[in-house]
Amino acid sequence: MYKKIDVGRKILSANEEYALKNSRFFAEHKQLCLNMISSPGSGKTTILTKTITELKGKIKIGVIEGDIQTDLDTQRIRATNAPAIQIETQGACHLSAAQVGTALEKLPIEKLDLIFIENVGNLVCPAAFELGETGKVAVLSVAEGDDKPAKYPAIFAKAKAMLINKIDLLKVPGLVDFDIEKAKADARKLNRDIKIFPVSAKTGEGFADWCRWLVESVSNLRQ
Repeated sequence: MYKKIDVGRKILSANEEYALKNSRFFAEHKQLCLNMISSPGSGKTTILTKTITELKGKIKIGVIEGDIQTDLDTQRIRATNAPAIQIETQGACHLSAAQVGTALEKLPIEKLDLIFIENVGNLVCPAAFELGETGKVAVLSVAEGDDKPAKYPAIFAKAKAMLINKIDLLKVPGLVDFDIEKAKADARKLNRDIKIFPVSAKTGEGFADWCRWLVESVSNLRQ
């Protein structure tokens, strides 16, 4: 007689053990860790480099970069003088809690106030795998369409914050078809507490509110 084994459940269970270890680590160190999740091309890395630049002298930021291959995004983060650790998943569509735990050992934790995890570009798998982070940040760009919260509800239901990036494109008549109020409303139907920040990583529009929220979040955690 054959025994049925739920492989997916076993994988998630193992991941949860590592996630719990990471969560305890962040709690003990009073570290804010945000897991940034989006489709490819939404502008996560540009948002991070802009955020690091805007917050220099206020809070110290480190980054764990997840990509299927290449360290191109890590190079961009390091160009801001922020510490960054690269994880290449070699085909996997998401980061695992074990990979994040290993990366944490290579970061100068005691010198950091905030750690960003830039997950692999994907709105589905990363939402299902907990990494032990303090919270998730969902990113979508106006070029992707305003239906993403409705079509990919899991990440928007779990996220502490949502960034709507590339809002500078909305000022060009006929360039993109994106109803920003619809995207906000759909996200809030899933998660009434979600913080929403319309931003442009290119022009800096909206970054004051986003950065203020980050500073307050770090401060609240340290109290």
